[in-house]
Amino acid sequence: MSKDAESCWLVYLLKCCDDSLYCGITNDLNKRLKQHSGELAGGAKYTRAHRPCRLVYKEISSSHSEALKRELEIKKMTKTHKQALVKSGKLN
Repeated sequence: MSKDAESCWLVYLLKCCDDSLYCGITNDLNKRLKQHSGELAGGAKYTRAHRPCRLVYKEISSSHSEALKRELEIKKMTKTHKQALVKSGKLN
């Protein structure tokens, strides 16, 4: 893995079929989304049980450590606050 790939970490939210939200981090979003959808091995147990899921939010973090901290912040948020993040439109 290149140094650039290692330094580009994303925090993301998936909306599952039951309207729940799943938060995770990755440095390879395309691969991770394929894992969550079942195309590749390695998806989270939660998303395997709540498919299909679609990407509704992502944000860039400066490091793995920062991504982990942000993931924890988001996981502690209420669903209403998470939905506000989704509405903020950060998907690019």
